[in-house]
Amino acid sequence: MIKALTIFSGNANRDLAEQICKTVEVRPGALEVTTFSDGEIFVEIGENVRGVNCFIVQPTCAPVNQHLMELLVTIDALKRASAGSIIAIVPYFGYARQDRKVKPRTPITAKLVADLVTAAGADRVVTVDLHAGQIQGFFDIPVDHLFSMPVMIEYLRQGHGKDSVFVSPDAGGVERARAYSKRLNATLAIIDKRREKSNVSEVMNIIGDVKGKDAIVVDDMIDTAGTLTNAARALMEAGARTVSACATHAVFSGPAIKRIEESPLKEVIVTDTIPLRPEAKACSKIKQLTVARLLGEAIKRIHHGDSISSLFI
Repeated sequence: MIKALTIFSGNANRDLAEQICKTVEVRPGALEVTTFSDGEIFVEIGENVRGVNCFIVQPTCAPVNQHLMELLVTIDALKRASAGSIIAIVPYFGYARQDRKVKPRTPITAKLVADLVTAAGADRVVTVDLHAGQIQGFFDIPVDHLFSMPVMIEYLRQGHGKDSVFVSPDAGGVERARAYSKRLNATLAIIDKRREKSNVSEVMNIIGDVKGKDAIVVDDMIDTAGTLTNAARALMEAGARTVSACATHAVFSGPAIKRIEESPLKEVIVTDTIPLRPEAKACSKIKQLTVARLLGEAIKRIHHGDSISSLFI
């Protein structure tokens, strides 16, 4: 019988895990993650988990392979310790951009990672804002796909009025931008861009009226910030009054912070699914919100067998 609830955390985002534990009102589980001199990962569970509902908070952010392996080894350790159930809380699901074959003889790595998590012994996965919603189908176990929208909208209501326009940075993100615009009674615009190669984008055209309005670019993640800063410049040239951005996952790799600081962006709103790098914390344009309450509520409902449908908005 499942008798209790424990929340463990790997090394990827311990601050978020601690905030989730405060929300759920439980102490963090005793888990030690160490590495041998050759880099092999070793995990030791420091408490009895027999028959216990075990949740592991571990986004697979940079270094992606290290944190992914930590997650897999922790799942295996819990399985061999006779945990009642093992739920992987993966706020940021790495490799999600490799969700299809973009050219011949290339992998679908998102499916591979899903298979690894399942084979390791996870019973359920909880994640936030997948790069592509269909990745849920890559798993052979239940997946709860949450959205950061409630957290973002709560913040946006305070500082953005009726003159706002939500902007999708590409055709694939139109549904996301439309959802924001509906909930805040704002208008919608789309940026038509063509990507010549990975991490390089070129803004081609803006569909919709942004002149004299506060533009808010909505995306699931910010990686090198090339797409975002190009979009911001194009929007300002099209007559936007201000340009802000909101994105769930603050990957911020390579020259991202420098590009944001040098861009016309007024504010960049992100969540703590990924911990911020020191230079990102020092950037005055970046505002970080927490998804701890959202994930904590999901954990409580899963533990008690309650529906979490109302969190899928």
